[in-house]
Amino acid sequence: MSYMTDRKRVDGLGASGSGTMHHWHQTVLSASLVLLVPLFVFTFGAVLGAPHEEIVAYYSRPWPALVALLTLTVGWVHFAKGVQVLIEDYVPGTARKIAIIATTCLSYAAALACVYALVRLAL
Repeated sequence: MSYMTDRKRVDGLGASGSGTMHHWHQTVLSASLVLLVPLFVFTFGAVLGAPHEEIVAYYSRPWPALVALLTLTVGWVHFAKGVQVLIEDYVPGTARKIAIIATTCLSYAAALACVYALVRLAL
């Protein structure tokens, strides 16, 4: 007979050992995207429809390039963690592991492609 309370049994990281930390990361990423997306819309909207030379000159400045870089990378990391939760909930068996690995690789590759494109545009 166990004398632990219900709170003591569930205190910490949850059944999988990482649920609370995963949720906390998603919450922090969401809060940062609440701030970054409007900044990105305003900085991107300023050069929307401009000629290529003007866009290159605009993103050569540090502020627009930094806002775009942070928004895109945080967005892709948030996407990777969110899709992982969906896959864990709805995909059974070995396909779950394969799908998590594939979507994680895809999302980090897309984030890396965004970083590369911004670096090429800014330099």
